[in-house]
Amino acid sequence: MADRLTQLQDAVNSLADQFCNAIGVLQQCAPPASFTNIQTAINKDQPTNPTEEYAQLFAALIARTAKDIDVLIDSLPSEESTATLQAASLHRLEEENHEAAARLEEVVYRGDMLLEKIQNALADIAQSQLKTRSGSHSQPAPD
Repeated sequence: MADRLTQLQDAVNSLADQFCNAIGVLQQCAPPASFTNIQTAINKDQPTNPTEEYAQLFAALIARTAKDIDVLIDSLPSEESTATLQAASLHRLEEENHEAAARLEEVVYRGDMLLEKIQNALADIAQSQLKTRSGSHSQPAPD
């Protein structure tokens, strides 16, 4: 997954694409207009041409992308996050990492000891079965 700055850059690029596409589609679908006699007889409740539908669609896309950009900006580290605070945070994380590594080594050691006990028990079982089988074959059959 990309870091926050890359996500922010991608969102801004997406917003620019949406603006360009919106302008292009609206220009393509816009009806010709005369500048001498401008009339506006459009019912605002129902879109009468696809241009209004496109305008609504692109407005929704642009608004959603702008909201995503705001969320990404809010998730960036603040200016209060100085190098000293970051170093302290890294030091704390390293300590937690060492503690987790020590716990993991202990668990692995106990697992190895348990595995060794299981292997010894299996070896004992196998030896016992071999002795019983060889003992039953060497006994003479009853007459």
